[in-house]
Amino acid sequence: MRSLKIMSMLSGLVLAAGALLTAQPAAADGPNGPTPPAEFTSDWHDPVTAAPPVDTPGTRSCEVTLAAAQFRDFTPYQGSYVPPKECGTRWNKVVLRLEGNVKGRQYDRLGHLTLGGVEIFRTSTPQPSPEGITWSVEKDVTRYRDVLSRPGPVEMLIGNVVNETYTGVLDLRVTLTFHTAEGRVKPAAGTPDRVVPLTGATLTTPRNTERVLAEVYATGSGGGCEEYWYLSVPDAAPYSCRAPEGPHREVRVSVDGRLAGIAAPFPTVWTGGWSNPFLWYVTPAPRAFDVQPVVYDLTPFAALLNDGRSHRVDVTVAGVPAGQAGWSVPTNVLLWQDEGSRVVTGGLDRHEETAPRNSSVHTAGSPQRLDTEAGHRLTVAGHLNTSHGRVDTTVTRTVAHTSTHLWGEGENPDALTARWTDRETLTTGRTVTRTDRTYTMDGETTVGAGDRLRTVLTLGDRADTSVVRDGRRLSWSRLDDTYTGDATYTTGVPRDQRHAVGTTHERYRLYGSEGCYDRSLTTVQGTLTEDLRRC
Repeated sequence: MRSLKIMSMLSGLVLAAGALLTAQPAAADGPNGPTPPAEFTSDWHDPVTAAPPVDTPGTRSCEVTLAAAQFRDFTPYQGSYVPPKECGTRWNKVVLRLEGNVKGRQYDRLGHLTLGGVEIFRTSTPQPSPEGITWSVEKDVTRYRDVLSRPGPVEMLIGNVVNETYTGVLDLRVTLTFHTAEGRVKPAAGTPDRVVPLTGATLTTPRNTERVLAEVYATGSGGGCEEYWYLSVPDAAPYSCRAPEGPHREVRVSVDGRLAGIAAPFPTVWTGGWSNPFLWYVTPAPRAFDVQPVVYDLTPFAALLNDGRSHRVDVTVAGVPAGQAGWSVPTNVLLWQDEGSRVVTGGLDRHEETAPRNSSVHTAGSPQRLDTEAGHRLTVAGHLNTSHGRVDTTVTRTVAHTSTHLWGEGENPDALTARWTDRETLTTGRTVTRTDRTYTMDGETTVGAGDRLRTVLTLGDRADTSVVRDGRRLSWSRLDDTYTGDATYTTGVPRDQRHAVGTTHERYRLYGSEGCYDRSLTTVQGTLTEDLRRC
């Protein structure tokens, strides 16, 4: 977690020197599992995450290849999609699966896949070993039933650079597996009737719309400072990444110029992050391979949107310096329609917003220090007159950010402790859904004697959700995905002299009224030494 100039230089050195590695024997199995080598070799375990696979019903299924391409540059893959006739249109689950392989030297890359103009998948890539790696990612895409049910164009792009230095060609295949609804297995419930991409910042909804969600695939990336937005400091502070308002970022949605939704972006760490790719070779940071969209419930605005006119919907990231590139916010709008009405009327009844609070205080000294506190609260409420009666919807969302950033001369050491919370309460009729999200980051990078760079880092992705109706809890869940890593290598030397060592641990726990999932992964010098399942 050095300055961007130093981070880029270090990452480039790690990758460019890859060809100088010599092959070493694989780790032998000891009495308690694989015995790791004394340091990283020219190969390591394929990337793996502790997150659960998509649960499927075990019914008859059909597979369609959505995309198959080798990415060497910034030319997108373009193809066409046709739904599988063998599985009809009564689907219980649709699973997207990416399978990839790459070898040699290459940076981490960010990519996306669209179907019919709708982005259904966003991902990043692992950094390869000289010997080569394979990896896979699964995602439940059942909610895109609308676009999956008809033919459409497919576009996929993972921008890449291949030359004499960066040799890794990304060879990818993406499939869709359709699981049928048959016997006691019913079709998936609650999927939207229409899914439309937000293009040109304008939206026209069907006049009988009774529910509106927006999903924003918000990512700070591109190799500049916004890739490390959580480290930026006000202009007066002596640090390489600067932003007038400091490190606080907030993803906002507005309808016709009125704020309609706020959210805290997830602080994704890509596989070259924190100056130390040895942290991520086997275990990526949470969400790095499956970038999850930020979801907003815009139903209080449905009556306004139902007037048959085009409305302006803007998605912005507050805190980004004017003219600064680096954020991508592709947006889909998910719509549910009232089959019993031609026009659903209603109104926006309440709109309350606190003044956004954002304070970044720099304290000069050794080390330099930046303390940030930020927060914002928004409540919107509206009603709809549907064919099944009046429905009142209230959405309250509160976001907060606290962090302490410490750095020394030359940004060595460089340390950050940060916490983001995003609390949402959705009341629809007599049903209340509460979701409390917490993201944490606690780490430090130092360069010590012998130019040994060490990064120690802990990341957390947590969420508590409960659904209550008339005071009775209907369902609940708790997610706790925690990653810890500690990796050290020698900088400024060919890779076979880097003598890298590193340990990582990820534990993913998801439990509640629907059951329990608990898996832990431990790696040492690129060897998977523990894969423990508790539930």
